[in-house]
Amino acid sequence: MKIVVLDGYTLSADRNDWRALDELGETVVYDRTEKADIVQRARQAEVLLTNKCVIDRQVMEQLPELKYIGVLATGYNIVDIQAAAEKGIVVTNVPAYSTESVAQMVFAHILNLTQQVGHYAAEVRDNVWSNQPDFSYRNTPVIELAGKRIGIVGFGRTGAATARLAAAFGMEVAVYTSKPESALPAGYHKVGLDELFASSDVVSLHCPLNQQTAEMVNASRLAQMKQGAILINTGRGGLVDEAALAEALKAGRLLGAGLDVLTSEPPAADHPLIHLPNCFITPHIAWATAEARARLLDRVVENIKAWVAGSPVNVVG
Repeated sequence: MKIVVLDGYTLSADRNDWRALDELGETVVYDRTEKADIVQRARQAEVLLTNKCVIDRQVMEQLPELKYIGVLATGYNIVDIQAAAEKGIVVTNVPAYSTESVAQMVFAHILNLTQQVGHYAAEVRDNVWSNQPDFSYRNTPVIELAGKRIGIVGFGRTGAATARLAAAFGMEVAVYTSKPESALPAGYHKVGLDELFASSDVVSLHCPLNQQTAEMVNASRLAQMKQGAILINTGRGGLVDEAALAEALKAGRLLGAGLDVLTSEPPAADHPLIHLPNCFITPHIAWATAEARARLLDRVVENIKAWVAGSPVNVVG
C-alpha cells in the first residue's frame, strides 16, 4: 500500500514523527504540494493524506488507485465528498484533537486584552516603569473577568470547552446554539444571536463556516456590540467581515479583537487589521500545540488502521 502525504510541514517538519505510517505501507511525505503537482505526486497512492491541498472531482478522476483520503484536520471542505462517494473512496477526518488547545488560545487572547500583558511587558522592557514615581504603574484599563458575560456562538466541543474555562473565571455564559437549553450545563443561558451580541462583554466564535455564517460578524452585528466589548475568533476567518471589524476597532467601539484566523492566510502585508494596536492576531496556531499535533498524528494512523481492518471510523460525508 502506498501512502502519500501532500502537505505535512505544518503538522510536523520532522520526518521521524511520521514513522508510524511506515509500518502501514510505503510512505512519501511532502512538506508542501502545489495544485499543479498533486496528481503527479499522488498517482500511485491508495491512501492520500491532505491538510489544505484540495482534492476535487477532477483530481480524483486522474487517480485510479485512490481508495482512501485522510484529512489532517477536522474541517473537510477541501474534499469533494460527493465525488468520493460516487467513486467508492472513503474520506475521514480527525475530530476533537485540538479542543483544549483552541479553548486555551481563546483565553490567551481574552487575558491579553483584559490584563494588557503584552503592553505592560513592553512598557517595563522600555524602562517606562523604571521612571515612574509609584510602585504600581498603569496607563490602560485592567479588567476583571468575574461577573462579565461571554457570548459563545456555536456549542460544539470547542465552544463547550471555552465555556468551561469562562465559568471557572466566574463569567456568565450565554450560548447561541441549535441545541435545546435542557442540553446545556446548569447556569448557561441559551440566547438569540441579537441578544448575544448586544449583551456580551466578550463574544467568541465557534461555529462552522458555511453560507449561513459567512461574514456573520458584519457592520450591523458589530454595531450591536457593547461599547468596549471584545471579539475573539479562533474558528474560521470568513466568519468576520474584516473591513467592518477594522472600522469598528479604529473607531474605538470595541476594546479590541483577538484573532487566530483570517479569511486569507497568510494575509497580505496591507491587510486592514494587522497593524491596528487593538487587534491581536496569532498566525493560525491555536490548534498547533505539541500535544494536539501528537494526538492528530496518532488518530490519523488509527483511522487508516481501522479502514484497513474493514471498519473505518471518523468517516465524513
